[in-house]
Amino acid sequence: MQVVIYHNAACGTSRNVVAMVQEAGFDPIVINYLETGWTKPQLQGLFAAAGLRPHEALRVKGTNAEARGLTEETVGDDTLLDAMVDDPILVNRPIVCSSRGVRLCRPSEMVLDLLPPGVIDHFVKEDGEEVQPREG
Repeated sequence: MQVVIYHNAACGTSRNVVAMVQEAGFDPIVINYLETGWTKPQLQGLFAAAGLRPHEALRVKGTNAEARGLTEETVGDDTLLDAMVDDPILVNRPIVCSSRGVRLCRPSEMVLDLLPPGVIDHFVKEDGEEVQPREG
């Protein structure tokens, strides 16, 4: 199974997701989206596949989203998408794609739903928190 992770190496959640996927035995394609950037169609496709609206994928912490007025519910999807293309940090991360779906993996253990059941029986995040896979 191929796994693609839209990643920011400065983000602990993103690093934990990469580590969990590797622990599960997969060699993910890791895309540093801060370097590669986004296209509007790419974001539209990812958000549609993940069932997200641009407002739900907007990263506020550590960005200028609030100062730019992007957090207001009246801001349209096209405006948000254009801002995300112009400033890639405005997209929350990590976004993970696998044959089991697409998801914004916050918290990081959400990635387990995109991996085959049973591939991880125990994982310790870099902050020491233990992750136990859900049953079923």
